[in-house]
Amino acid sequence: MIPPGRTAQLVLVTPDGAVVGSLPAVPVATPWWQDVEPVVAAVRGRYGIDVTILRLLEAELDRPHGGRVTYLAEVARPVAAEHWSGTLDEDPRRHPFARPGGPAADLAWAESVMKKRGLRPASPPVQVRTWNLSSLWRIPVVGQALWLKVVPPFFAHEGALLPRLAGERVPTLLGYHGGRALLAEIAGDDLYGAELPLLREMVILLVSLQQRWSGRAGELLALGLSDWRAPALGAAIAGVIERTARELSEDDHSTLREFLCGLPSRFAEIAACGLPDTLVHGDFHPGNFRGDDAGITLLDWADSGIGHPLLDQPAFLDRVPPEAVAAVRAHWLQLWRDAVPGSDPARAARLLAPIAAARQAVIYRGFLDRIEPAEHPYHRHDPAERLQRTAVLVREPRFPD
Repeated sequence: MIPPGRTAQLVLVTPDGAVVGSLPAVPVATPWWQDVEPVVAAVRGRYGIDVTILRLLEAELDRPHGGRVTYLAEVARPVAAEHWSGTLDEDPRRHPFARPGGPAADLAWAESVMKKRGLRPASPPVQVRTWNLSSLWRIPVVGQALWLKVVPPFFAHEGALLPRLAGERVPTLLGYHGGRALLAEIAGDDLYGAELPLLREMVILLVSLQQRWSGRAGELLALGLSDWRAPALGAAIAGVIERTARELSEDDHSTLREFLCGLPSRFAEIAACGLPDTLVHGDFHPGNFRGDDAGITLLDWADSGIGHPLLDQPAFLDRVPPEAVAAVRAHWLQLWRDAVPGSDPARAARLLAPIAAARQAVIYRGFLDRIEPAEHPYHRHDPAERLQRTAVLVREPRFPD
């Protein structure tokens, strides 16, 4: 489904947080709420004002994307604007990049890293995206464009992980501090529409990397990655089912209670299939690859953790063309059979399918716990929907052993 069109109203503040007023809504070229580059362009085109989007204040729809959206935006100095009768609250979960002055501080840090490396800006930085999970800026410099990515504390391990993956086909890190990371340009295009040969290459890249990180859980935990191994993940799944029970049908809740009772034995059966716990990307799909004829790069390691390697499979298969699913799955399983002789990755994948769906419910519940309420529409329905999917998979496995 194509989301409905988006219009954006802006409430303006100055860098000290003083409210200036609001601008009437403008139509925006894309529906995606976190996609703010076209919002900035639309406001500049309509009103001749340069703004920095800070955060979502309100959305007309109760889930992404499209509809009328209200953002808080920063202007360097007061401008002509309509009176705004609302109030701005305070929330301890608000990220620094969502506060007045926050993006400027992030850009100043990036500039200091660039200066140390002898990189000179070629034109002003461009705000690309901002939402509760990240802030992304494109910074043109002589000869290329750099990327400033800022994430909340629960994703900050990405900056520590990337140097450990140096030499792999991952982004090149120029510097990081806490949740801030400055990344080199990656040639090519985003690969959302990748076809079968390239999809196979993506899987080879991941599986090869996971093989090299098998048996190194201690190193990954020390970097702050999430623990999705059986004991920790089982407890987290039990917790999210309990907290989401009121949003589930009695049939689904009953299925999930039975699933929980059998979870220890299911994990034991998975372990018996022979694949070791290792590095899990956590958001593995074609759109998180970028590349050209010279090669591909796997982006966005903020969701990464430690667990069964096939936890990365379901989300990837859900986002490839239907006619490619069987071939990609078969290729993926054969790679692991070759890597671990005597293993049974097909059985492990079948047993893991509902666990992988429940893990996504855990992830989204964690987001909701750690972001301010105004941004909940991004994720509000996700825990229940992922648990509903879990129940379906428990009742109707998608493929046999």
